[in-house]
Amino acid sequence: MSHRHAPLGHRVLISAPYGRDAESVSALLAGEGYDVCVRGSVPDLAAALDERTGVVLVTEEALRGGLEPLQAALAAQPAWSDIPFILLASRRDIEGRSSERARLRIAEVLSNTIVLERPLGTASLLSAIRSAMRPRQRQFDLRDRLRDLATNEERLRLASGAADIGTWEYDPERDVLSYDARCKALFGLPADAEVTYQGSFVAGLHEDDRARALAAVERSLDPDGDGHYNIEYRTIGLQDGVTRWVNARGRTIRDATGRVRFLGTVVDISARKAAERALAESQEALRREGEQLDQLNRTLEQKVAERTAELEAEMANRSRIEAALRQSQKMEAVGQLTGGIAHDFNNMLTGVIGAMDIMKRRLASGRTDDLERFMDAAAASAQRAAALTARLLAFSRRQSLDTKPTDVNALARSLDDLLRRSIRENISLDFALAPGLPFAVTDANQLENAILNLAINARDAMPDGGQLTIETGVVEFDAAYAAAKPDIEPGRYVMIGVSDTGVGMSPEVLEKVFEPFFSTKPTGQGTGLGLSMVYGFARQSGGQVRIHSQPGQGTSVKIYLPVEQAPLAQGPDTPPLAIDGHGQTVLLVEDDQSVRLLVGDVLEELRYHTIEASDADGALPILRSNQHIDLMISDVGLPGMNGRQLAEVAREHRPDLPILFVTGYAENAAIRAGFLGTNMAMITKPFAIEALSAKIAEMVAP
Repeated sequence: MSHRHAPLGHRVLISAPYGRDAESVSALLAGEGYDVCVRGSVPDLAAALDERTGVVLVTEEALRGGLEPLQAALAAQPAWSDIPFILLASRRDIEGRSSERARLRIAEVLSNTIVLERPLGTASLLSAIRSAMRPRQRQFDLRDRLRDLATNEERLRLASGAADIGTWEYDPERDVLSYDARCKALFGLPADAEVTYQGSFVAGLHEDDRARALAAVERSLDPDGDGHYNIEYRTIGLQDGVTRWVNARGRTIRDATGRVRFLGTVVDISARKAAERALAESQEALRREGEQLDQLNRTLEQKVAERTAELEAEMANRSRIEAALRQSQKMEAVGQLTGGIAHDFNNMLTGVIGAMDIMKRRLASGRTDDLERFMDAAAASAQRAAALTARLLAFSRRQSLDTKPTDVNALARSLDDLLRRSIRENISLDFALAPGLPFAVTDANQLENAILNLAINARDAMPDGGQLTIETGVVEFDAAYAAAKPDIEPGRYVMIGVSDTGVGMSPEVLEKVFEPFFSTKPTGQGTGLGLSMVYGFARQSGGQVRIHSQPGQGTSVKIYLPVEQAPLAQGPDTPPLAIDGHGQTVLLVEDDQSVRLLVGDVLEELRYHTIEASDADGALPILRSNQHIDLMISDVGLPGMNGRQLAEVAREHRPDLPILFVTGYAENAAIRAGFLGTNMAMITKPFAIEALSAKIAEMVAP
């Protein structure tokens, strides 16, 4: 059999308490796709009646008890619902008087009943159920339409209320007028007032608008017209006497029987009319004022032109003065910078050149004794020059940083012994390290140098002793703080603070502490690059430095570095020993002849085979050849194609070639993490032979 006649989702209730009737009919209907529910007694059957019930199939035996529960359940059904019942009666009962009485009794309760005689065939039963389902389905459709209508009416009511719209309807044949509460209010009537066409609508119209409004009603009711009604008019409140402007819209509707319905809405537009009136008055006033101003302008134009010329001359003169002032400030800063550099470098070069001259004179005379002392002096001066260059790069934020996640607490604790040796005995050193501190993204070596610089400054600020505190913590700068301080991004930062109880600084000094070569120390006791180096290092790391100080109360300098949750970075390595190679081939690309000669000799000393090139043009043919190469060492700042670009080309021909960059200064290499690729490393000039050999040995397999 086909299931196409089974309405999905509509339930068939079965009540057949005796024999196997319920089981047999249930299996039959389930096979036809019906949702079947079996109930044994009348109360159970009554409790199962709901909006999903399509047909109730009962045997006469099931209804022999009290029918009050079933009668109550049917009475509780909604108005649209009339559940059909199919009563299965036996032939012998139908022929008897008791059966007749039972049927009459059941008919009093079940108004929509189909009686089937038993025994009956499957086709007859299914036909009866389908016949009962069809009108029941129409009941369901009616229910859905009623719900949609109620929903739409509720939406319309809510929309009208939200928009402050009143509604009305007029039946011209019966002369019946209906207003809602909002519409009554616009005619000055209370919500419970009775309304009529003449007594409410016509009487409530302003006398100047009455004829026009009534003519609009006549046009809308005209059978030859389009039936539309759209007009603005004034009302005079019938009880409150208030004058209101309203906009009325509606239309005439004629049904198939010829009945006419005239209905629509009204909206209070008094505020809009008042605004329009005020705008018109304002425009008129502006027109009059414009005429007066035009007259006044004719007399003022010449004076304005004269004053404008004076102001332009004054602004031009001010611009020249400001440009001259900026140039003067720039030259003062450059002079201070170059003067400081020249002073320190002349001292360092004197140590280098003087020591070399003495060594030359002694070697020329055959004296080799005590040469090591002069070599150490020259090396010390050269190292001071290298440190000065590093500080300048840090201030300008152009040093090469090897940033990685770093445990700042561990780094600070590792400096304990070094810091205690750097300060005097009358200074107490304390650590206030925040537990559970997240990692900071920074260059560990540069951070060590920054902390040491700040500690030495604090020591010098406490000649009579005091308290030196190293502290750490976590701070979070929100968007509001970042907006007020545009030199820092919002987010979480690790704070490293160095505080002292020394002499402190005045506000005037604080404004200059980060300037290069500015120092409060006597001449010859400081380069003036310590704080500027700390500032440049923090800014290049994506962080910031803040300083607080008061005369006589001490100074606190705090470095803020970005937070990174990552494995602990390795601490600074111990100085490496020179490691010899095993004859591996190294391609050296360096444009400076002296540096190329020095590095080439170092590589030969370390037992590497060296191929030299002065620039990328000389290195490319070698890279493209079949020459075996174990490592390429390249300066970053090559003429023409730079070292990083050369590395990209080299990787096209030799994908696995290790590459070691050497840099003294390269803007693009300032942050190593973003500069280096796979199997690449960097070493900064000047470097020790031991550092170079260790880095090469790390990258080249023996």
